[in-house]
Amino acid sequence: MEKYIYLDNSATTPLSAPAREAMAVASEHFGNPSSLHTLGQQSERLVNEARESILSALGARRGQGTLVFTSCGTEATSLALIGTAFAKERRDAMRILTTNSEHPATSKALELLESNGFEIVRIPTKGGVLDMEALEASLDKKIFLASFMLVNNETGALYDVKQAFDKIKRRYPQAITHCDAIQGFMRVAFTPTSLSADLISLSGHKIHAPKGIGALYIGADLIKAKRIVPFLRGGGQENGMRSGTENVIGISAFGACASDMSQRREEIAKKLADLYSYASERISELDVRINAPKGKRVDHIMNITLPSIKSETMLHCLSADGIYVSSGSACSSHSKTPSGSLIAFGLSAREADCSLRISFSEYNERADIDALCCSLKKGIERLVRIK
Repeated sequence: MEKYIYLDNSATTPLSAPAREAMAVASEHFGNPSSLHTLGQQSERLVNEARESILSALGARRGQGTLVFTSCGTEATSLALIGTAFAKERRDAMRILTTNSEHPATSKALELLESNGFEIVRIPTKGGVLDMEALEASLDKKIFLASFMLVNNETGALYDVKQAFDKIKRRYPQAITHCDAIQGFMRVAFTPTSLSADLISLSGHKIHAPKGIGALYIGADLIKAKRIVPFLRGGGQENGMRSGTENVIGISAFGACASDMSQRREEIAKKLADLYSYASERISELDVRINAPKGKRVDHIMNITLPSIKSETMLHCLSADGIYVSSGSACSSHSKTPSGSLIAFGLSAREADCSLRISFSEYNERADIDALCCSLKKGIERLVRIK
């Protein structure tokens, strides 16, 4: 395999050693977790062990909530939003609060609900900061659900979800709160309690597990009061919340990664902070602008705007040098419209079209950043001359 430098970890991450080991073990246990015989029980045990590992990494207290495994983070978010919206008839409470910079997994699900008569209020996030005044102005008895992402997948902005959810809960305790924590899990310290979140979406392939496995944390009160219902019906797996035979191999790897990273949390945080600091220093020497959030941010995502060079053009230059970054969310990379998240952040359509996302993992080194900057500089000089 050719040598390359991977700096697109917000799109997906390479498999870690714990993931590979867990997958190898799970592949030997091929029984259906729903089967009553010994082979089925062995697979069921692996699923439940992984569930406990992820709940522990999430900081959920015993009995506080459960984890429902899904096929991906998008399905987890759809279960959270559609599952609560259609849990029961609502005569008055039809308002959902969200941000104007959500991942398509959230924004598209909310567009579906909007077409079914629900009112969606989108809170501004200019500069990567939740507009709390706009949030306050949107609070009324019509609210039954709020869905805010923890970390913006394109800008790295860390939103004050706790403050937002606390404001909502103080006024309307019955409102359900959902957090898309997919980019924050194992990168930002949080628990369901610290976020004031009833529902939390997670994804395995963002933390070095394989693709095809996600999870939704559901607070115990929601299940007990039947305030969330499954939309995928069938055999009643996952305590009736998500039918379909469980992906034992993916689930086992997800659990192994969560356990491994939670044990190394401080080490990983220190490594990512160093990489971000070094990248800021090196990239600032180039003719580019770092789109740093005005509020809090994470250390594994950086967004930059090039000098009137389309991001797609620069991506080809970097790829030719074996360096892989992104022009935004991988889930909407084929869209011909400017990134909604970057427009919400405050960039013009032209600037958004000239922006790149660089995202690190603990497996990157400073030398990767040196190579990136060298390639960026070369590409800028060549492409500006062509223009």
